Amino acid sequence: MAKTLAGKCYCGAVHYEVADAFRYAMNCHCSNCRRTTGSAFKPFAGIERDKLAITQGADSLMIYGEETKNNTHCARCGSLLYSVVRDGAYVHVAMGTLVDAPSIRPSRHIFVGSKAPWFTITDDLPQHDAFPS
Repeated sequence: MAKTLAGKCYCGAVHYEVADAFRYAMNCHCSNCRRTTGSAFKPFAGIERDKLAITQGADSLMIYGEETKNNTHCARCGSLLYSVVRDGAYVHVAMGTLVDAPSIRPSRHIFVGSKAPWFTITDDLPQHDAFPS
């Protein structure tokens, strides 16, 4: 059984737990991820949606989008906690909100075709102009 990782937003209103059983992890450079994080890219880890549970502050969630495709933020501080993807089956956990260190690390950069022009990727991870097939 996978260990459980803790995560939370910036202000601490929302806490969650997620299994340390992520299927993949990537750094996304698309313009939407840059806007939702206010950063050059969003490091995220993907896992089945039922392996993440809000443990505190469910009433403080702000969901932007639909039930099966959205970005879930803390309504108080604005932190992006995770994105619901793949027709609602998976979540992409914003790795910066994890309190505990996951066993997975990002394996590639995606959507580098639209990355911020002021940011230079300096590691040796594979780079993809879009989502890898």
